[in-house]
Amino acid sequence: MTLQWTAVAFFLYMEIGVLLIFCLPFISAKRWQTVFNLSIWNKVARFWNKGFLTMIIILIVLFLDAVREVRKYSGAEHSKDAKLHPNMFDHLHMKLFRAQRNLYISGFSLFLWLVMRRVITLINQLATALGTGAALQTQADGANQAAKKYMEDNEQLKQALEEGKVDKKGAEVKEALRKEMATLSEELESTRNALKKSRAEVEALKKQSDGLTKEYDRLLTEHQKLQYLQQGEGDKKDQ
Repeated sequence: MTLQWTAVAFFLYMEIGVLLIFCLPFISAKRWQTVFNLSIWNKVARFWNKGFLTMIIILIVLFLDAVREVRKYSGAEHSKDAKLHPNMFDHLHMKLFRAQRNLYISGFSLFLWLVMRRVITLINQLATALGTGAALQTQADGANQAAKKYMEDNEQLKQALEEGKVDKKGAEVKEALRKEMATLSEELESTRNALKKSRAEVEALKKQSDGLTKEYDRLLTEHQKLQYLQQGEGDKKDQ
């Protein structure tokens, strides 16, 4: 294996390792977002997009080169050359095997590179949605407690009015409390609606992540089928 394909294979193993680490169940999305927000990544962020596009271009070039090599050695005629040069068939077969290996390495590297970018984006979105939902839940709990407190004060004022111990000033205070109670009820309702919306966004992100996983499994299965078909064609040519 040449130096460039050794580097591509190492890059492929690194991608697999990173994706496996992202899939660890005991590391939550918020922890990953904390890792992504470290100061060291802020320095690298301005070069990230350029590096991502550069790596895509390199992998596409290597993939097309591997496709060209596979077509070159799979379309050659071996029957006549095999009689004149006994070792030519084995040599061409070895070249075809190397070209197919390079094709798989570059193809999987390109595919996993795109998947890894998408996984990082989904992790950030999920962590942001979870944080927003937790903040809205805390706000809703505070609003509920304040509403209960004002309801208790309102009940006390009602009892005082029934006993005739509240004067005009007390009535004004009661009216002000009623207005505050109505305002708090409106805020509580808006907070609950925002919380429902945030939960719906979290569910949508989870469904999108599940869809991405299923799409990855489907593409991997199709890639394996193509590999078996190419291996079958290679075996037929050997025969």
